[in-house]
Parts: sequence; C-alpha cells; structure tokens
Amino acid sequence: MPNSYLHSNEVALHNSADDCYVSIHGSVLDLTDFLANNRGGLAQPIIEHAGKDISYWFDNNGDGPVTVKTYVDPDRSLTLPYTPMGRFLHVPPPEPDSEWDTAFGTPWWCNENFVIGQLSGKSRKINVVNTLTQQECVLEVCSEETISEIQDRYIAYNGHAGSYTWKRLTEDGDKFIGLEMDKNLEDNGVIDEDLDFEKLHIPDDFYVPVIHIYYNDDLTIA
Repeated sequence: MPNSYLHSNEVALHNSADDCYVSIHGSVLDLTDFLANNRGGLAQPIIEHAGKDISYWFDNNGDGPVTVKTYVDPDRSLTLPYTPMGRFLHVPPPEPDSEWDTAFGTPWWCNENFVIGQLSGKSRKINVVNTLTQQECVLEVCSEETISEIQDRYIAYNGHAGSYTWKRLTEDGDKFIGLEMDKNLEDNGVIDEDLDFEKLHIPDDFYVPVIHIYYNDDLTIA
C-alpha cells in the first residue's frame, strides 16, 4: 500500500466516471479503470459519488475487512445490505438471483490494488518563497506529509526543487533554521494555528506560514 497522503480537495478533483477517486475509512481508491470495465446501472451510485468520501456506506471492523452496512428487513427478519444510494457493484441482490456471480473475488472496496494513498486528516497551506527568484507559491499540503514529500509537490512549480535547502524563520524572527526533511511541518516547528483562528473567528487564510528555500547551486533535477 502506498504511503502517500491526499487531502480531500485533491480527491474531489477526480469526480467523474472517467476519472474517479473515492475515500473509504481513510483509504483513497482510484476506481477509474474498474468503472471502465464495469459499465451499467450498478456502477451509477459510485459514479454519482466520485470524488467524495463514502465511508458511511461501510462498516469499519477494526482489523477485519470493511463491509457494506446492513439492516434487518422487518417483514422477513433478514439481514440485508443497506444501500439507500442504490445497489452498487459487488453488492448481492436482496433476493436470490441465478445471475448473481461471485467470480469477481475480492469486492472492490477491499481490493488493495485500487488503493493509491491515505486520506489526510487535515490539510494546511504554506507559502514557499524562493529566495533566489523571489517567486512565491502557496501549496495546500497534508499535515502528515514530511518536508521531503512536500518538496515532491513543489516539483510541479520548480523542476530543480531538489537543489534547495528548506528553512523557516525562528519565532523570535532572529534567524533562519533548516527543516528536517524526514519530519512534517508540525514536528519542524511550523505550528498549525487554524484551531486558534477558528476560536477567534479569524479567517483561516489570515496567515499562511512561510517556508524559505535557498538554492544550493548544484543543478539537481528532481
């Protein structure tokens, strides 16, 4: 399973039948190819929820497999899949059906091959300032990501991202200190103040932490 994180806004970009991500209990699944091979009515509920978190469709059984939520039919006293959004792929029909085929094996929501990363518990924004060019770039990153992983995101804006040293200003504003690339922002002293801003009714974009990057002059191409 990949170790990469995606925030909810990234998942939300993949919101169609031809580009479909969903998140389930912290895992992000890419169902694009799966849906391409399984067109039809049973795919429709998934397509309609593309780009969204659908954890509420399923029970998380701790160390056990994720299972579709169920309910007890009061008329028949039978436990059946609970699918108010409509029955979807790999969910058995409520009545015996000779066409029901379990040859698919692992249901898609338990298929590790579809997992492309983990859903971040929280995203945050940082302003990356290139001290060589004075270019500024506001990135939305995952709070769990290391500086190295954030640097990978920054490659889209600067192909020489690996040639820079990442630093932050100390709280007293006295000097710049290097960030440890294998630690996340919080562990590097770049504190997330969103909760404090919320309590004070201050917009969360009132202040965006600034990271300064210093060119090392080694022409590394990431």
